[in-house]
Amino acid sequence: MTWLLRDGDVLAAVEVAEGLGARTKGLLGRTGYEGAMVLPHTRSVHTFGMRFAIDVAFCDRELVVLDVARLPPMRLALPRRRGRIVVEAQAGAFERWGLRTGDRLELRG
Repeated sequence: MTWLLRDGDVLAAVEVAEGLGARTKGLLGRTGYEGAMVLPHTRSVHTFGMRFAIDVAFCDRELVVLDVARLPPMRLALPRRRGRIVVEAQAGAFERWGLRTGDRLELRG
């Protein structure tokens, strides 16, 4: 099991999308999602075909949050400058976690 942390506090269980196929699929086909999905080598995401809105954190190589957005179904997020990793969660998760721009995240497993 892999965990998403901020300042040593666990925010959520994490699924890391390894490989192009897993990154392309992301959360598509699911009706909801507990936890977070990490998409390495990703600068932009979309919600075409999604059944629920998602929170998206655009992070740099060190997992520092550059920007956050909420995407309803059928939307496209433009790439963020210096973005290299995306963290997705069901809409409302970031508010519960208090996730903000500038937070430094960590994956621990």
